[in-house]
This record gives sequence, C-alpha cells and structure tokens, in this order.
Amino acid sequence: MARLNDAAQWIILMGFLVSFAFFFLALVINQSTVVGQTTAESVIEFPKNDIQDVRQVILQTKDYPNTSLVRVRDDITNLSITRKSAVVNFTSVNIDNETHILIHYNNGVTEYNENWSAL
Repeated sequence: MARLNDAAQWIILMGFLVSFAFFFLALVINQSTVVGQTTAESVIEFPKNDIQDVRQVILQTKDYPNTSLVRVRDDITNLSITRKSAVVNFTSVNIDNETHILIHYNNGVTEYNENWSAL
C-alpha cells in the first residue's frame, strides 16, 4: 500500500472496516435467532397439562388409607413413565391432622417440584 496515495489507502481501510462490521453484525444476528428459537421451544415444551393432571390425581390420594397408598403411588409412577415418559414421585405425610404432599415431576426437559399442604 506504499505506492497508493492517501485517498486510496483511506478507501481501502474503510472497505476493510465495513466488511468486518458486516461480518460481526451477521454473527450477532445469527446468534440472536438461535436464542429466540430455543426460548420459544422451551415454552412450547412445558408440559403444563400433564403436570396438572398428575397433580390432581395425587391430591386425590390424600384421603386414601396408608395401606392402599403404596399401590396407588406405584400405579401413578408406572403410568407416568409408560404413557408420558416422565418420572413422578410423591410422598404424603400426615402431621397433626395436616397433610403434606411433596410432588416431583421430571420428563427429561422439565423438572417440577411442589410442596402442598392442607388441613
């Protein structure tokens, strides 16, 4: 670039700067579309209805006697694994006429934990 005059060197330098700016902007825009896509997919994949259905069935078990609660717990766990490919565990404890239920739901994408208590 020693043989070019000052105006030509300035034009070439600005050309390099503009091309690097375009490259940088293209890279930033490409990454922003990837982040937006995965965020939208995670909202769509949240199994709200599955969690509500399992939660409703589990909360109905608070009135069961302890002898049948083990069978119901095993049935809920087996059905959730086979039909929804989700691991569901729950524990129910009665303390001073107050029922505490801890619900755990995990389908590999979403993990949900709830601590429910009632009189």
